[in-house]
Amino acid sequence: MSDPLPPRRSDATRAAILDAARARFAEDGYERATVRAIARQAGIDPSMVIRYYGTKEALFARVVDVALGIPDPREIAAEELGTVLVEHFLDLWERDAVLVTLLRVGVTHPAGAERMRDVFRDQLVPAAERFGHDPADAPRRAMLVASQVLGMALLRYVLRFGPAAEMPRAELVAWLAPTVERYITAPSPAAAA
Repeated sequence: MSDPLPPRRSDATRAAILDAARARFAEDGYERATVRAIARQAGIDPSMVIRYYGTKEALFARVVDVALGIPDPREIAAEELGTVLVEHFLDLWERDAVLVTLLRVGVTHPAGAERMRDVFRDQLVPAAERFGHDPADAPRRAMLVASQVLGMALLRYVLRFGPAAEMPRAELVAWLAPTVERYITAPSPAAAA
């Protein structure tokens, strides 16, 4: 008779669940990732997933708890702002599989889309506000920046669309940076009208 395995510590169990959930959501998407599959990959009973995280939705929200760490625009020269922001976002996408998972799920499931909106609204809008334009304009500016970085991330890291996936990073930055910079620094076209 073999010795029973020692009970797992709760922090190790939580970490195992999160690791398994990241993998399942990334590979299967939100809809197809099941609590059973997550538990199986974590090597635990499915009831433990529910015990620690409550629901699949709550677990997903925890898995995609993302800090974008956007640099403060006031600390960057205006002519470098686009380059710094594009480089920052490319670094995030390349080192953090959670963002790719969030994007993949965000285009296929309402909970993922809502979480993506929350992350970008809560973190990108304040960065746009810090540049000193009319605060009422910050959500539009943040949305325009998000359209560039999310669009490129979708093409480069999720769909792996040939030219987007194959373009050298420096060339990609050179193309995107002026547009991102303009979105943050240019006078509002509505104000000029």
